[in-house]
Amino acid sequence: MSFKKGDTISVLDEDISGTVLKAEGTTISVETEDGFVLNFEAHELIKIKSEKELESDLLFNNPTSHVISEKEEYKPRKSVRVKPKERFEPTMEVDLHIHNLTKSTRNMGNYDMLTLQLDTAKHKLEFAMKNRIQKVVFIHGVGEGVLKMELEYLFNHYDNLKYYDANYQKYGVGATEVYIFQNVK
Repeated sequence: MSFKKGDTISVLDEDISGTVLKAEGTTISVETEDGFVLNFEAHELIKIKSEKELESDLLFNNPTSHVISEKEEYKPRKSVRVKPKERFEPTMEVDLHIHNLTKSTRNMGNYDMLTLQLDTAKHKLEFAMKNRIQKVVFIHGVGEGVLKMELEYLFNHYDNLKYYDANYQKYGVGATEVYIFQNVK
């Protein structure tokens, strides 16, 4: 379709209409109804016709009027909204309470339990790094703080992460959140 100065047009994939200012090859300069000058390729535009032209189109069954009416028809968009709070929620939680890691602690001493908890934390941390999971919360409980101190010692061996107390409202003081920087070499 050819366009000339003064033609009223509409952009096919956008809610933009306006008047042709100039046409150079396939590039068409359009002044929008808001007064902006934008350039489009000819295949992105459709000429809007006057009422007389539309009436004659109806008589001769021209498909152009169908395209315009279809474009003007309102179609609500479906989008998934993520609440701001959920956007910052950790994607992985690791509960290091000993009763969640083993069925029985009957033959385990404190050292054995602490070793199991630290090994689990290390494996989960490596898993998160390998799978590019950025935030992990390690739930260690309050107790005497031995596990928390050992976790901090473990986290200090990694250059690509930082750790801090997790969300107090959700976890209280018994959890540490780890943020893993993904593109560090």
